[in-house]
Amino acid sequence: MKLKKFTTRFAITAIAAVALAGCTSLEEQFLDEKPSDQASSPVGALAAAYDRLGDGTFTSTGGLFAMQEMASDIALLPTRGSDWGDGGKWRAMHEFTWATDNAVVTDNWTRLNDGITKSLIAINAITVSEDVAQKTILLAEAKGLLNFYLYQTLDLYGQAPYRDPLNPNAPVQALLAGDAIDKLILDVEALIPDLADMGTNNTHNGRFTKQAAYALLSTMYLNRAVFKDRYNATSAFNFTETAVSGTGNDMDRVIYYTSLLINSGMYHLSSNYFESFDITNDNAPELIFAITQKIDGVHNGSNDLAYNTMERNQRCSPINRGTNASCITPEFYAMWDGNHTDPRFSRKYQYADGTWFMNDGTDVSVPATSLVAGTTQPWFHFNRGLQEGQQYGPILLTGGVFEMSGSRIKVSPLVCEKSTTTPMNFTPALNFDNAAVSVFSQNQINRGVRCFKYEFDPGSGNGSSNVDIALYRLGGIYTMRAEAYLRKGDAGAALADINLLRTSRTRESLFSSTPGTALSSMTTDVLFREIALEMYWEMWRRPQMIRFGKLEAALPGSAKPATQPFRRVFPIPQQTMDVSDIFTQNQGYN
Repeated sequence: MKLKKFTTRFAITAIAAVALAGCTSLEEQFLDEKPSDQASSPVGALAAAYDRLGDGTFTSTGGLFAMQEMASDIALLPTRGSDWGDGGKWRAMHEFTWATDNAVVTDNWTRLNDGITKSLIAINAITVSEDVAQKTILLAEAKGLLNFYLYQTLDLYGQAPYRDPLNPNAPVQALLAGDAIDKLILDVEALIPDLADMGTNNTHNGRFTKQAAYALLSTMYLNRAVFKDRYNATSAFNFTETAVSGTGNDMDRVIYYTSLLINSGMYHLSSNYFESFDITNDNAPELIFAITQKIDGVHNGSNDLAYNTMERNQRCSPINRGTNASCITPEFYAMWDGNHTDPRFSRKYQYADGTWFMNDGTDVSVPATSLVAGTTQPWFHFNRGLQEGQQYGPILLTGGVFEMSGSRIKVSPLVCEKSTTTPMNFTPALNFDNAAVSVFSQNQINRGVRCFKYEFDPGSGNGSSNVDIALYRLGGIYTMRAEAYLRKGDAGAALADINLLRTSRTRESLFSSTPGTALSSMTTDVLFREIALEMYWEMWRRPQMIRFGKLEAALPGSAKPATQPFRRVFPIPQQTMDVSDIFTQNQGYN
């Protein structure tokens, strides 16, 4: 984290205090322990609450990515030969067959409950402290994080545990999404006067500021209708219900809060779309609220959103590799038809000597002068965005060094590491042998277009990263405002916002820095596609599909069948139901 004063021994103490509270499951810990039992410094307790955003929750393919992107029309993780079977937990996400014992469902419930618990502990610790600096701001941040974790839990599971942090005898209660969404909105709005503006009081995009609150409020108002009528069979949600506070309806409030961010002058759209996902993105101009990652021996952020999709023989340096797992769906790839020149589709890398990595068979070598920081290891830069077709790059020789061409890194056609007779040819079509089951044989593990949206950190083996993970960025704020405009019947305003996203991005200088092209009209289906083109791989797609009435549709190319509305929410894990009587299992999972 960038909470410089927080990343101290106090942060470690806070985390240890939570971990040592008992050897039972997190659910039992949450239900049985009182916040006052978790003694820690107020600053350390808040650091622990922030840390929970990372450590797999929003930074791992197995975290919320699996539930928000794999359970959508964007991503999937098929079984590839001998890899990624894992009891079927990954396939269940996009085959929509998860049950109450699915490990992804259970693990993320645990992570989010941990975030709720740590936020409650922080609220208690800050409240009772008499000498904490900036007490008002820190308390507001802790409450903001609590509401963020509660919202995510209610979105995914329809229920969330809550206990009054200031009453040691308060019972644990189950918040229900339809009722709790209004409370969350009012709670976050009440925090705004006490939160700092980003950049003041030593805050930055890794802290819950006023601007993070505006973004969260935009999200809550946009999805309020779904929370109140989750199982609506026809997806006829009432998006223009009178707002819980302020003036107008829910969409008016989305427009209000997104406009505060857009018009603030604090953020601007990057001409290089991929700048927001670079290793050096800590000050990227679009980032509003982000998980600050560092390779510092304490936190060591996760590289998984990049590492997981790369093939094992794709190496940015001799000391790391990909893992050949997740890919995009054929349906999402088809959304890009006619848009392959869009600056968000892909971007080629240029080395300092002017060499472009074309990845098309014309490359012979690239300079070895780009080095992994603090080492003499050469850094090979793969292109960004969606990668389709035969792939090229360096070959690792015996002895752990790249094959060289003189003093340059030799570029060769690549084959799959675990099927060396299979060219690394990423195909848009998946063509499963059984169309209903997403399983590949060993010689089919090349299938699926890969997403290199996040930059792979080359100096950290296969795990750690300096790439900050955006929870809210300006591009997403524009998509929310465009959707609110369209739901109010103002297609012109929605078109203007989407066209600004399209034309503000430019291609690399190899293609004369050409901007993206504008659209001539806006419809619901066009907007649904455009949100995907802007926000893919960022853990927002499943709720978008629910709002647009698209989640239940079959995806024939991705082994996803037509499903029932109860799949709009995940089950409460069975292990929680076994130890708690405060929850009622969600519809369809009994």
